[in-house]
Amino acid sequence: MTQSAAPPPPKIALAGVHKSFTDKSVLRGVDLEIGRSESLVVIGGSGTGKSVMIKCILGLMRPDAGDIEVDGDSVVGLSRSERSEFMTRVGMLFQGSALFDSLPVWENVAFGLIQGRRMHRAAAREVALAKLAQVGLTEDVGNLVPAELSGGMQKRVALARAIATDPEIIFFDEPTTGLDPIMGDVINELIVQCVRELGATALSITHDMASARKIADRIAMLHEGRIVWVGPPAAIDDSGNPYVDQFVHGRAEGPIRMPVRAR
Repeated sequence: MTQSAAPPPPKIALAGVHKSFTDKSVLRGVDLEIGRSESLVVIGGSGTGKSVMIKCILGLMRPDAGDIEVDGDSVVGLSRSERSEFMTRVGMLFQGSALFDSLPVWENVAFGLIQGRRMHRAAAREVALAKLAQVGLTEDVGNLVPAELSGGMQKRVALARAIATDPEIIFFDEPTTGLDPIMGDVINELIVQCVRELGATALSITHDMASARKIADRIAMLHEGRIVWVGPPAAIDDSGNPYVDQFVHGRAEGPIRMPVRAR
């Protein structure tokens, strides 16, 4: 009798992850798994630990406890060279786009290719222009500087940069912040398209429910440093979870209490 092969490990797995700063506990035992080629969106209010969680996965912060695995291997405490190797597998779209003002658009997109992979500038420019085309921007945009672009165009450039190295994993940090609803939906469509074409695993953090519904295969809610609910987008309006229900419908009343400074 032949034994079936063991299923592959999750692409990303967090187990009991804790992170504190002085007397403030931000992550309080995060358990979360993201499958291969899955798009998972983490929702939650400001200050709930979403960005800290991503920084721990990237190695920008080290968890106080717990473990983080990628493809079954721990990425906590990697050496500098191991961390550099890991980062070649990752793309990132930052909140606010975080483009380099002094570089032309094409060089912003090609930054990881030139600096990280030591690709020749001419070859990197060709890749950058192809990625710009993938997000709906023409070649002439590549010669502009970020200050000459609208907010929506800057976000497209940031997306092109995130996918320039054909990464296995892409992180999206509040991808629609600062955009009007129509441009936000355009960016969401591009994210879905680009992630699907790459076959990448995507982890997004947002408080924008329209974005979460559009780009997620599954949605998880982070509240007070813990994952309190995980499920498909179709189930989020009837989750049965009071924290999710309050957040999704934007209600002031509920178990989530926002600190208000007395006058």
